[in-house]
Formats: sequence, structure tokens, C-alpha cells
Amino acid sequence: MARVTMDRASWAGLLGLVKRYTHGHPDAEDLLQAAYVRMEDYRAEQPVKNPRAFLVQTAVNISIDKYRHDKRWGVVGDDEWDQAPDEAPLPDEVIEARERLSRVNEGLDKLPSRTREIILMHRLDGMTYREIAAHFGISPSAVEKHLSRAMLFLSEWTQDW
Repeated sequence: MARVTMDRASWAGLLGLVKRYTHGHPDAEDLLQAAYVRMEDYRAEQPVKNPRAFLVQTAVNISIDKYRHDKRWGVVGDDEWDQAPDEAPLPDEVIEARERLSRVNEGLDKLPSRTREIILMHRLDGMTYREIAAHFGISPSAVEKHLSRAMLFLSEWTQDW
């Protein structure tokens, strides 16, 4: 289980991220503290693979929840809407997602044509194994095998991305 070092520098770094993602929320330190408590409670039941990400995302979620609560009960006025945390991805996250998508598309191009069609029909069109099997005149277990091979190949193809 990964650990977060809670020295001053680490805390300050996490606090900077929370402030960034909550647009300088005045209670950023309180949000981070609450997130830390939630993480420790969560750790009692489940391992946390990336504690830093967990803390930042939880702090942002607490901020959003608090804003919604305050908005509902009239604590926040309509003119304060622009102070709500922006949930849009950051530019570097958009670039990273596009690169991953490009890598997956390259991998899809390397699959045999029938396997590629089957995975796209299942994932994009939402077709069931039976529907795909009927379309190709094969058994549902053959569809399952195509999908298994495709998913294994794509997971290996995108590993380290």
C-alpha cells in the first residue's frame, strides 16, 4: 500500500494542488484535512493505490458537495456561481487523453478485421454477444473469445501509457 509522507513540503504541495483545482478556495486546508480523514477511514476497508491523487480528488469533491449544499440552502447566491470549482479537465489531461486514445486506435488497427468489428460493435454500439453472433453467424462463445483476445491485446498494447 502506498504511503503519503506528511512532512511540511508534502502537505504544502498537496495544499497547492487543492487550491489549484478549487480555484483558490479559501478553506483549502480544511478541505485537505477532511480529505485526509476520509482517506484514513477508507484505508481501514480498502487499499489506496495513489494517496496523493485520492486526497486531492476527495478535497475537490468535498468542495463541490459543500458548494451544492450551500447553494441549495441559500447560503450561496447566484452571483457566486462562477466561484464553483471548474470540473473541466486541465489542458495537459486533455493532451494525455488524446494520446491514449490515439494509442488505442493504433492498437485497434492492428487487430484482425473481424475482431476489430466485434469489439467496436460491443463497445461503441452496445450490442450484446448474441446480437453480434447473429450478425456474423457465429456462436456467442466465439464472440467472447474475440473480445477476450482484443482486450488482452489492447491492454498489452497500451501498457505503460
